[in-house]
Amino acid sequence: MKFVSIVLVAAMLLIASVAFAQTPYSQDFEGLLMVDGQLAGDGWLVFGNIFDPAGNYLWGHGPWPAPNNIGNWCDITTGQGGPEQGQQQLVMYSDYGNADHGVGNLIESNLFQEQTVPVGAMGTYIFEFDAKMGDLGGASTAAAFIKTLDPNAGWAMTNFLTVDTTMLPTTWGTYMISIDVTGLDGQILQFGFMTVASNYEPCGVFYDNVNFYLDAGSPVEETTWGAVKALYR
Repeated sequence: MKFVSIVLVAAMLLIASVAFAQTPYSQDFEGLLMVDGQLAGDGWLVFGNIFDPAGNYLWGHGPWPAPNNIGNWCDITTGQGGPEQGQQQLVMYSDYGNADHGVGNLIESNLFQEQTVPVGAMGTYIFEFDAKMGDLGGASTAAAFIKTLDPNAGWAMTNFLTVDTTMLPTTWGTYMISIDVTGLDGQILQFGFMTVASNYEPCGVFYDNVNFYLDAGSPVEETTWGAVKALYR
């Protein structure tokens, strides 16, 4: 009876670790069509922040379902991949539909996936992606990011971790950002890409093989009830 109790406790702890885990994400863009709605259907969102030329915040809008292949914000494209990127890639640029471009304001365009951090979550998660330079020029900048926001503290930003993608080479490389989600219970976690551009300057960067996953070295253990039962047959 004692042995059974130990097994049940162990099983409950293992199942709890699954409930507390972030949802992994993987996308190579090969299965998405080059028509509007495909990125939105895969959970991608956009948000825009607008600043004056001195960097003072003016206004923001979103989040909205991500558009694609309409000449605004991002596209699913072809012909830019190497052996590891396949036939289709993502190119992220700017919210060129925003008229503030024309008056010299800075347009920060964000394209991202969003999750809520479960209560009790722990462990380090990796946001990994391939990237290469597109047509970015002028004063435009670009970055990949992980961001967390606390809805119980006026949506205060509690983490903003980035990789600068402004000066990438024209050949593909693999990049990553990591975050420890321990203590971030109930916060909003976003991972994705951003650009800052003005005056309709080009700012395209190519991305592919986007993955968000638990670091293999993390102490959090994931399993299923079936796997637990199989250990004791």
